[in-house]
Amino acid sequence: MLFDQRTRAALREAGLSQDDLREVEQAASDRAAEDAERVESFFDGLDVVYSDMDLTHSRDDHPEHDLEYVDLFTHSEDVRGFIRFASWGVYVEGARVLETTDGESAGEVRVVELTLGPTVNDRVRFARERSALE
Repeated sequence: MLFDQRTRAALREAGLSQDDLREVEQAASDRAAEDAERVESFFDGLDVVYSDMDLTHSRDDHPEHDLEYVDLFTHSEDVRGFIRFASWGVYVEGARVLETTDGESAGEVRVVELTLGPTVNDRVRFARERSALE
């Protein structure tokens, strides 16, 4: 359920029916699943990615990461999962496509953003090439 009880009541008072609420919740859930699929497919087949993550011992503004895997799933409108690098991994909350090759949703994904959990606790952009982050 996307909306809490108070929000549902306010939306019903504003004129939305139960069916309308279900449609909105299903649409949000469907979009989350699409986002998760697009972001996960962005990482498929990549051995290395670049990020704007602030790493203490990195000399690069956009460090390189040896990528093992990304596993995302959805729960209602939330995208969650795990990203594993060569020597560490972190929980993911939220994922979205930030940039495509044609600037539209149909283009090839160039840059994605994930919210990384404990130890990072920040939104981080990832790209196939450093230049996409500059």
